Amino acid sequence: MSVFGKLFGGKKGDKPQTTGEAIQNLRETEEMLVKKQDFLEKKIESEMVVARKNAKTNKRMALNALKKKKRYDKQLQQIDGTLTTIEQQREALEGANTNTAVLQTMKSAADALKNAHKGMDVDNVHDMMDDIAEQQDVAKEISEAISNPVAFGEDFDEDELEAELNELEMEGDMEEQEKLEAELLDVGVADQLPETPREEPAAAVAKPAQVPKKKEKVVEEDPDMAELAAWAS
Repeated sequence: MSVFGKLFGGKKGDKPQTTGEAIQNLRETEEMLVKKQDFLEKKIESEMVVARKNAKTNKRMALNALKKKKRYDKQLQQIDGTLTTIEQQREALEGANTNTAVLQTMKSAADALKNAHKGMDVDNVHDMMDDIAEQQDVAKEISEAISNPVAFGEDFDEDELEAELNELEMEGDMEEQEKLEAELLDVGVADQLPETPREEPAAAVAKPAQVPKKKEKVVEEDPDMAELAAWAS
């Protein structure tokens, strides 16, 4: 099938093209027209060379070259316009193709979500959430009951215990005060002067009399006098 046949949908009764096929055909047409532009631009340049070369020597050939150049310019302008139209149509088809893909994806997601919610009722969900909340409250009460200490039959008055504890603290403070006062009194007595000894000092032991070297007559002394002399020395 020719390019124009692809572009305009082919024969009557043929299966319509998809957006992807139409976009591909438009791109092929664009490539063909761009090649045609390059060909015409080269022809225009060639005719200009001929016209300049024969401008003074062969005016007829120069004018003929300018005429061809004009025709090529006109064809080039037509191709430019056609390319602009094709580009716009291709961009529109690409946008439509993108939108179609997005819509198909969204539809698939909506169907999957609908299938996920199939068999679910909003009222049932609310009832289930209420049951969950109720069970959570029950679990919390059970946990608090388990964590509270159990007296195992012993019932104590908290006020009496507090009063007894306060009395023990007061007794402890009094004992500490008495102990501190006793320590202060002991320190005061220790600082006083020592008492005068009650017993008299022991008498000094009398030195034994030296034996005279020479034989002399030993005079016996009175013990009382010796003790007095020792005490006086």
